[in-house]
Amino acid sequence: MSRNSKVIEATPDQVWDVLADGWLYPLWVVGATRMRDVEDEWPTVGSRLHHSAGVWPVVIDDDTEVLDVSPRTMMRLRARGWPLGEAEVVITVTPVETPVGAHTRVDIKEDAVSGPGTLLPKILRDPLIKLRNVESLRRLAFLAEGRAAS
Repeated sequence: MSRNSKVIEATPDQVWDVLADGWLYPLWVVGATRMRDVEDEWPTVGSRLHHSAGVWPVVIDDDTEVLDVSPRTMMRLRARGWPLGEAEVVITVTPVETPVGAHTRVDIKEDAVSGPGTLLPKILRDPLIKLRNVESLRRLAFLAEGRAAS
């Protein structure tokens, strides 16, 4: 699995609030371009986000499902992005005490689990996923820190 971490200048609750707001998904997840629906139960196990990827007029509709969740600390997702396939994503939220206030370390582990994406050797696949998630974590930080400053 590709692994990324970032310390965000916001509390774990502030970070989790962004993760738990499914309508914000395309603002921080690289590749997602719009939301079509967020199930009322999001982010409970079995609930889904219905999103799209691509640039109009070539837009692919797909979804992301919660496989496991420990509220405010971890969610494990099955992200579908056909025709590339499906990925398993684990996001953990951990408090970090610093002299200047509450911060949060967010870790993302991700790997392709089905479809054509699994045909790319891991040695090539991991750096591509890592690069994408560096930007996703940067965007997540902007959202959480912006809310924290408000």
